Amino acid sequence: MLPQIYKHNQGWLPNVFDDLFNDDFFAVTPGRQFASPAVNVIENEKDYQVELAAPGMTKKDFQVHIENDNELVIALEKKEDDKKEKKNYLRREFSYASYRQVFIVPEDVEAEKISAAMTDGILRITLPKKEVSVKTPAKRQIEVC
Repeated sequence: MLPQIYKHNQGWLPNVFDDLFNDDFFAVTPGRQFASPAVNVIENEKDYQVELAAPGMTKKDFQVHIENDNELVIALEKKEDDKKEKKNYLRREFSYASYRQVFIVPEDVEAEKISAAMTDGILRITLPKKEVSVKTPAKRQIEVC
C-alpha cells in the first residue's frame, strides 16, 4: 500500500503547478513568453520623457543611442551570468532575451543633450526641447533722402 501512496504523491508538485499555472490559464502561447516592457512617453514644457518599465534590469542591460540623426534606439539584452549558480526553473515567465524599440525624435529636441538614467526599475530618457527664442521685431529709423 505504501508504494502506491508514494507513487500517487510523487508528482504532486508539477500537477499543482500545472493546474494553477498552465498555459490555458495565463493564455501564454509557446514563443510568446517574451514580454515587451511597458513604455510611457510624456511631453512637458521643457522636454519629452520616455519611461520604460524594466524591473530586475540594470543600466548595464541597456543600450540607448541615436541612429540616422532622428531615431532614438532603446535596446535591452539580459544575459545570464555564468558565474551564478544554475537554477532549475519549474516555470519561468519573466525573462527578457532581447528587446529593441525605435522612436522618431521630434525636430524640436536637442539631440546632443539627450540623457538616460535607470532608477527603481524604470529607465527614464530625457529629450530636452530646443529653447525657442522669441525675436522682437527690430525697430530702426530709416532716413528719407
